[in-house]
Formats: sequence, structure tokens, C-alpha cells
Amino acid sequence: METIEYPRSAAAAKNSTNWERIGWAFMRVSGVLLVILIFGHLFTNLMVGQGVAAIDFAFVAGKMADPFWVVWDTLMLVLAFIHGANGMRTIINDYVSKASTRRALQVTLFIVTTVLIVLGLLVIYTFDPCPANGAAENLPSFCPA
Repeated sequence: METIEYPRSAAAAKNSTNWERIGWAFMRVSGVLLVILIFGHLFTNLMVGQGVAAIDFAFVAGKMADPFWVVWDTLMLVLAFIHGANGMRTIINDYVSKASTRRALQVTLFIVTTVLIVLGLLVIYTFDPCPANGAAENLPSFCPA
């Protein structure tokens, strides 16, 4: 007669980290935050002031000179990429049956997501609202002429 091993005990399960549950909770929280961040972004860019007609370099430079909008855009960028990558990870886990292929896709997804987040953060934090050779009519009002 063959013996069937006992499943993990409840005590052992409590001592380990349930990454799937953390990922599930992250998707719900980040989804709600992203809705707020994205609609705030769209409202500010499309509804306030002259609307879409006002979006030019000076408009973007003015926003990026304000620390509030830098944090806003940082949160939106990081949450959107991690939210999307977690969704893709779930799809990979659901539909790729071969372990080596699944692992290769997950590593590739992690690398691509990390590179894109770093590039996006570089754009946000190295943006110069007053470039040295910028035409005065295209620059925001706070730039020296």
C-alpha cells in the first residue's frame, strides 16, 4: 500500500509568504490608484485652462518644474508598469506550461519592465524645463531669457 504525503500544515503555511495573494492585493490597490492618477492627469491636461490647445513644451516644462507633478507622474509611471507586468506575469503563468519557457518569459518581462521604468524615471528626473538653446517663445515664463 502506497503512502500519501500530508499537505503542508497550516502552521507552515502561516510562516511562508504568499506572493500570489500579495500580487492579487497589489493589482486591486494599484488599479484604484491608477484610475485616480490617470483621470487626474487627463483632467489637468485636457480640461483645465485652454485644454489640449495649450499643451506645448512650455506647458510640460511648467508641470515638470513642480515637485507635485513630478511625484504624480512618477507614481503613475511606476504603478502602471508594475501593474501591467504583474498582469503579464499572471498570463504567462496561466498559459505557458513548459517550466523553462515560462521562466525565460518571466525573466525577460522583468528585464523589459525594469529598463522601461528606469528610462521613464530618467525622463522625469532629468527633464530640463529651461534648455540652454531653447527659443524664448517656447519656454515657460519662469525661464531666464
